[in-house]
Amino acid sequence: MLHIDAAALAGSVTEAGAADLIERALAGNLDPAADPGRTAVEATAGQLLLMPAVVPGYTGVKIATVAPGNPARGRPRIQGVYALFDGPTLTPVALLDAVALTAVRTPAVSAVAVRHLAPADARRLVVFGTGPQAWGHIMALRAVRPVDHVAVVGRGGTARFVDRCRAAGLTAVAAGPDAVGDADLVACCTSAREPLFPGRLVADHAVVVAVGSHEPSAREVDADLVARATVVVESRGAAEREAGDLILARESGAVREDHVAGDLADLVAGRIAPAPGRPALFKSVGMAWEDLVVAVAVYERIRDGGR
Repeated sequence: MLHIDAAALAGSVTEAGAADLIERALAGNLDPAADPGRTAVEATAGQLLLMPAVVPGYTGVKIATVAPGNPARGRPRIQGVYALFDGPTLTPVALLDAVALTAVRTPAVSAVAVRHLAPADARRLVVFGTGPQAWGHIMALRAVRPVDHVAVVGRGGTARFVDRCRAAGLTAVAAGPDAVGDADLVACCTSAREPLFPGRLVADHAVVVAVGSHEPSAREVDADLVARATVVVESRGAAEREAGDLILARESGAVREDHVAGDLADLVAGRIAPAPGRPALFKSVGMAWEDLVVAVAVYERIRDGGR
């Protein structure tokens, strides 16, 4: 059985490469609605999350832990492993770093949405957050649109993050939430439970991706934005269970139950498109099939010596 650590995983697939894997899987008729739901088990220090999935040839499960008190102890808030099994025999074939896997696949999913939703000349990005997901989203969105300017809205480490962006050849500044008014793209990559900015400020042509929460009581964007936007989700079922950004907007009366335009498979297939004169919102909660698609590619590449 292969043990694939964070460095090996990062060396085997980029966010852009993972976006191509995700899009090919959807174009090949993978059905996100068939994904088993996420199981959350309450633990002493937080939660244990189980995310199983099956694709032709393989089965896998992500086992992740969320411990809110860990940062105060100098440990990561989220940790975990990914177990990959051969499909025909269910023999374990690889154990991957789940945090590194998530850090690649989540921005990749956002990049697929942005590829189909955003104007071709989108170049001004606002990122909320300064962690791995924020950085991954910069790299992924830069791969699908000509992003050359990043405004960073963070609670800590913002100056270092801005310097990292500049070192990567971008113009970058620290900013406040109102920076969304000048943005072509907005990436929300936080653990916030309340809206990060007034949705009314978002430009009509802009695309917002919100990836930070998977709880019905937490949200990064407000009901104003949800009501204005063409809304796309990974899968309607997952969004109905977990997308607080949408659930809370519906409960407030701001939108109807049928407000979601479609899912990512619809977008890739060309069955839906952004409405003119309205922003677009892609709400992601993270799904098990995404992890499995990327894990299989990483495993096969390493198994075959990088070919």
